[in-house]
Amino acid sequence: DRTIRITSEITQRTHIPTVAHLTCVGSTRDELIEILARYKQSGIHNILALRGDPTGGPRAPWTPTPGGLNHADELVTLAAEVGGFTIGVAAFPDGHPASNGDSAGDIETLIRKEAAGATFATTQFFFEVDKWKALVDRLSARGSKLPIIAGILPVTNVAQLNRMAELSGTPIPPAIAERFEALQDSPDDVRKLGVELATKLCEDLLEAGVPGLHFYTMNQSGPVLAITQRLGL
Repeated sequence: DRTIRITSEITQRTHIPTVAHLTCVGSTRDELIEILARYKQSGIHNILALRGDPTGGPRAPWTPTPGGLNHADELVTLAAEVGGFTIGVAAFPDGHPASNGDSAGDIETLIRKEAAGATFATTQFFFEVDKWKALVDRLSARGSKLPIIAGILPVTNVAQLNRMAELSGTPIPPAIAERFEALQDSPDDVRKLGVELATKLCEDLLEAGVPGLHFYTMNQSGPVLAITQRLGL
């Protein structure tokens, strides 16, 4: 209810296109249809369709909601059947936390979601441009036309970074981890380094032809504003 209310208010007050997250967690199929209908009534036409995390976190065993859906591709199919939405999905440059390193399986999942009606993907955060390039190349080799928007995390807190990396399965390159650990007692220096590294990654991605940048703001607008200003956006 909060997500519907907030995304609706953003849409109505600002007329900025809003992407509403929708997950399989805690809702039956009929309830998901009702949520989609409420989004349409509110003028929201963009959905990010996710399975969602199990109760115990991304690495915990998944148990579907009784009467609900089991995988994100089923949610994509449902949203496409309801109609009237641009449908996005998640992509994982470092592999899905539950795929156990099966990168080929991850690609098959994205292909399946595209066939079901997905028209773009947004990645989990990552730290090396080559990870995004490799994902795009593997999809392209399969004939996929799915634009892959890059997920960027401007690091502002070392403990939070380590926790998110652990939950998501995203490896932190040793050189980057060492730089943050050396500054962890100075929050200002951590934020400055986070902006510096995220800006460089964005520059490399834009040069590589990324179709869009998605910032995980973690409720911190300052670092994102600094990055977009440095990029001239």
